[in-house]
Amino acid sequence: MSDKAAKIKEMIAMQKKFMEYEHKHGVDAKDYFAPDAGHELAGYRDKYADLAKAVVDIAHGEAGSHR
Repeated sequence: MSDKAAKIKEMIAMQKKFMEYEHKHGVDAKDYFAPDAGHELAGYRDKYADLAKAVVDIAHGEAGSHR
């Protein structure tokens, strides 16, 4: 599996986990944007954004383009 595919697979797994959490508990803005330490969503946004940026960078490299 390529690095890009692995990152996309991880992003999809994260999305599924987030949706499960949201359906069970609901998500308010504080929990999403500024969760307390130890909260299940702590670090989610940053990690997801980092993965998305890495996928974009890889795709640009494959296409021979840049941001």
